[in-house]
Amino acid sequence: MPTHEVLNQPPPLHDHDPLAADLALAEGLRREGADWAEAEVGRFARATATQEVIALGFEANQNPPRLRTHDRFGNRIDEVEFHPAWHALMRLSVGDGVHCGPWRDSRPGAHVARAAKMQLASQAEAGHGCPISMTYSAFPALQQAADLAEQWAPHILSLEYDPRMLPVDQKRGALIGMAMTEKQGGSDVRANTTRAEPLGGGAYALTGHKWFCSAPMSDAFLVLAQAPKGLSCFLLPRWTPEGERNRFYLQRLKDKLGNRSNASSEVELDRAWARLLGEEGRGVQTILEMVNHTRLDCVIGAAAIMRQALAQAIHHCLYRSAFGRRLIEQPLMRTVLADLAVESEAATALMMRLARAYDRREQEAPFRRIGTAIAKYWVCKRAAPMVAEALECLGGNGYVEESAMPRLYREAPLNSIWEGSGNVICLDVLRALHKEPQARDALVAELRLARGADRRLDRALDDAEARLAQPDEPGARRLVESLALSLQGALLARHAPAAVSDAFCASRLAGDHGHAFGTLPTGVDAGAILTRAWPAAAGR
Repeated sequence: MPTHEVLNQPPPLHDHDPLAADLALAEGLRREGADWAEAEVGRFARATATQEVIALGFEANQNPPRLRTHDRFGNRIDEVEFHPAWHALMRLSVGDGVHCGPWRDSRPGAHVARAAKMQLASQAEAGHGCPISMTYSAFPALQQAADLAEQWAPHILSLEYDPRMLPVDQKRGALIGMAMTEKQGGSDVRANTTRAEPLGGGAYALTGHKWFCSAPMSDAFLVLAQAPKGLSCFLLPRWTPEGERNRFYLQRLKDKLGNRSNASSEVELDRAWARLLGEEGRGVQTILEMVNHTRLDCVIGAAAIMRQALAQAIHHCLYRSAFGRRLIEQPLMRTVLADLAVESEAATALMMRLARAYDRREQEAPFRRIGTAIAKYWVCKRAAPMVAEALECLGGNGYVEESAMPRLYREAPLNSIWEGSGNVICLDVLRALHKEPQARDALVAELRLARGADRRLDRALDDAEARLAQPDEPGARRLVESLALSLQGALLARHAPAAVSDAFCASRLAGDHGHAFGTLPTGVDAGAILTRAWPAAAGR
């Protein structure tokens, strides 16, 4: 009917090049040592933005996983059934080594290249990044048992996604999950009550209840349990060495706010067979490196959500008109979008700098230790309010489920919670400052690289160093926020165009900013910021 003619609606955002459109990410890839991977990352970027892959993300979330405790004959199987869209997304990321790239090829810049891929994959669909991230993060812990590493490494390093429920030696590829959290402990993992009974030869029988088991269809899990000498870390496979299903019982799947394509479960361990990783009684020390890698991925995941929200908002405003002009042409909307773009670029710059510290494992261990916690706290905190503002740019169109925005909005709080919520992370920063003075020194040295670039930044650096001199628990959030903003400001002052760094320093460091996005100071070059954030905006 004539009344059903569609006018003034943007076309779908797909079949574009997300790397070419994201100058901050492309420049970070080159700057932080992964210029050799630009063509490879660009190819992967285009694959994640096809109409088909974007549709897979919607389908995987509209058809969440289902728990199957028994088969039709009554046999206990404890499996999770995923929609084919989930398997297709996993096949895409595993096939490009997002779960293992730096461990397959440890050349300089490998973690930076992998961070860029993880950011792009998460923009397409964040939920499937959970098993990808945990497999990547678990690999260093696995190296602490040479025989287990020899058995599992070839399967983890495989680029074949093999979802079949089989013993690992019968599979073409393997993924690793985690089961650390218990209902009485949460982030306080030392409160775990799961018991580990020695069986001899490094094997243990584990008995207990895990409140959150991530990616329960993984081939093995890193699990914390109380052994005779204290809290210890174990590798618990889904199958025993005798080829029997392990005594690993899925009780229910969590009904989550977001991240709905991914399964998270409660699990009972009833004398489940497991192998010790590291030393008995030193479980926390065994998983520290793993935790840092997953926290890096929290930063990447939050930066991905922010970038995708920004892309959706700018794309909408390029095509949508109101009051006689396109939204992108209207000064107030341009200020909002420019403010969102500054926030996204600051997150991306810090994410990529942090990834480089993982490439330079020995040289940058102190900076990596404290920088990961600082970035995890702040970048993840900023995702939720930024996505809310980006959704508002689309108005009612952004509030309906056919848009990508509701999924981004539900996903936005996750990375602040996973691997330690705000207070836990701030306490970890204090712990690093008190116990590892070299971490403080490395952080200050990084900040001072930008001295003299901007007087507002210099004042912020002075304030940050003053707070570092007397860190205390009541002021921990103020301290970590100050350090994060100083780090972002320093990176932008050194590497971003003047329009971006000036806007950041004026608003985030000098306080010339309101309490909501879209309150940048007068005189900010919104046009230059928007052109950088989305080059297609240059001609509008």
